[in-house]
Amino acid sequence: MIFETIGAVGDLKRLSSIAGVLLRFGFRDLFERSGLRRALEKAGVRPDIAKSESSTLESTPARVRAALEELGPTFVKLGQALASRSDLLPPEWTAELSRLHAHVTALPFDALRAQVQEDLGTDIEAAFASFDEEALAAGSIAQVHAATMHDGTDVVVKLRRPGIDKTVHADLRLLARLARFLEDEGGELRRLRPTRIVRDFARTMRAELDFRSEARNLALIARNLEAVDAVVLPRVISAFTRERLLVMTRLRGTSAADWLSGLRDVAFDARAMASLGTDVVLRMVFEDGVFHADPHPGNLLFLDAGRLGLLDFGQVAHLSEARRRDLLRILLGVASRDEDTIIDVLLEWSPGNDCEVDVLAGDVRAFIDRYYGAELQDLDVERLLLDLSEMVRENDLYLPADVAILVKVFLLLEGLGRALDPGFRLSSHIEPLARGLERRLLSKRSLMRRGANELRSLLMDLPRDVDRVLKRLRRGKLRLELDLERLEHFGERISSSANRLTIGMITAALIIGTAIAMTIDAGPRIFGIPALGLVGFVFSIVLGLGLLWSIWQSTRRRS
Repeated sequence: MIFETIGAVGDLKRLSSIAGVLLRFGFRDLFERSGLRRALEKAGVRPDIAKSESSTLESTPARVRAALEELGPTFVKLGQALASRSDLLPPEWTAELSRLHAHVTALPFDALRAQVQEDLGTDIEAAFASFDEEALAAGSIAQVHAATMHDGTDVVVKLRRPGIDKTVHADLRLLARLARFLEDEGGELRRLRPTRIVRDFARTMRAELDFRSEARNLALIARNLEAVDAVVLPRVISAFTRERLLVMTRLRGTSAADWLSGLRDVAFDARAMASLGTDVVLRMVFEDGVFHADPHPGNLLFLDAGRLGLLDFGQVAHLSEARRRDLLRILLGVASRDEDTIIDVLLEWSPGNDCEVDVLAGDVRAFIDRYYGAELQDLDVERLLLDLSEMVRENDLYLPADVAILVKVFLLLEGLGRALDPGFRLSSHIEPLARGLERRLLSKRSLMRRGANELRSLLMDLPRDVDRVLKRLRRGKLRLELDLERLEHFGERISSSANRLTIGMITAALIIGTAIAMTIDAGPRIFGIPALGLVGFVFSIVLGLGLLWSIWQSTRRRS
């Protein structure tokens, strides 16, 4: 039972609230089996079981979505993250989870004033020439206010909601325990790898809670895009950057979300904006390896002079050179009908999975057939990514977290691009960058450098790895993992080989004995040949032929 003990006293109230929501939306079985009921009753809390299964929603995905919305920001964000995991969840689930949104209203500023002044280290009037106490926007973790610095600079002040960190950390602890339970006893849910999902999600949530992390992300991407004049990023006011407080210069323009909803009081070249935004994000992916992980319409701002502003750097993903090389291998594998390369990449992404390779190979061949012959710039990227995710899911594999985020980003770009420009094709923007990536990663210099790095890494790691093995051996903690089914087959082959060796030795001994018997003159003879020698010779021939037949049959079965 995973809830036998409660990690912190503050978790009890939250645990009781979660239990009430689970019961209200018809998840009594999970409530009982996970140990939630027993943990609460031991703590003196009596859940009202009579309220269970009162939800009017019919489908399980709909009930899950409604429950997550009621459970608050942590669970809403978890559901939103899962909505992009088409490699793990079927379409009806991702479609329902994509409808998730948090019902958040801005807190009155009086509830934030003391925290803000504590973080500033001074009065608000001393830090800012003016400060608008009416929030510009509010989210589940923070809300944003407009202000003006004493030098006249317009800024936005991002404030973390008081106490939200305690709620999020409590939720993450409870989610980690629930994930362990599902991993151990969840049956089919085990294939979703809940512990891995919760671990990756927890890392993202902790980073979002710390605004200093967002400031570092913004500074890094600003350096990478410094030469791109058409893209504008806010500038962080470092003197006022804290864990709960972030001050940035204000960008004035029209968000893509407002433009799409009909607020078009300012004229923009939508087609040019779609192209610019796509090229910028793809540059971050393919060239920099650090990219904005949530480029939804609300985070894109149309500025004057045909410029584009990027907002909200709480979610930034990293894509290593090795991962970019893997993606390139898949694209090249489709173009050259190289199914083995695609299979190798997918299996490398899902280590330890018992995948039926023959079935996977058939799915990969069908996948290649759907896209083989199409030029890269003409590919339907959205369809290709969804087909790839479906193939991964059906073969009980999974996409690494960074690749799953990249799939989400590509789908967002495809959808936004088509909304701005009906003739938009993401593939036409990917093609030149992918070609450039191919030239860089597969050049002789790159291959030699990578080989040298891998050799150096091997030489540096080998002594340490050997030392670890020897220390484990001395402590008696060296563990070997054996595939018993293969071991049984291996034992049968050894037994068969030993039997053949025995028959061969007996045959050889008979031949030697027969040769000796042939030289003895005494005793009966058959056709002038000593009878004992002739019988031994015939028996040796029969044994030898039988041994050859057995070896030939075994060879045929293996081939």
